[in-house]
Amino acid sequence: MELIKKIAVILTLVGALNWGLVGLFGFDLVAAIFGIGSLLSRIVYILVGASAVYSAVIWCRGCKVKDMVDNSQKKHIPGRMCFFILHSSGKCL
Repeated sequence: MELIKKIAVILTLVGALNWGLVGLFGFDLVAAIFGIGSLLSRIVYILVGASAVYSAVIWCRGCKVKDMVDNSQKKHIPGRMCFFILHSSGKCL
């Protein structure tokens, strides 16, 4: 399981760095390496997206809906996905 987490983090970082390059310089590193629209590029993009979802789920694992609090009003927020309001410690606010 630790190996999967490490791979997910690495792939998420690759995706974040790639988007940074696209935003700053208009340069898509994945497409430059594997070809624009190629099967390998699409696989990398799919793996990066899946890794981001997996990471969000892992970060939310200990978070329960009853633990989610809107700090501005100090009330619970039922039904919201917790990764939108995670504290930097990885726990719900």
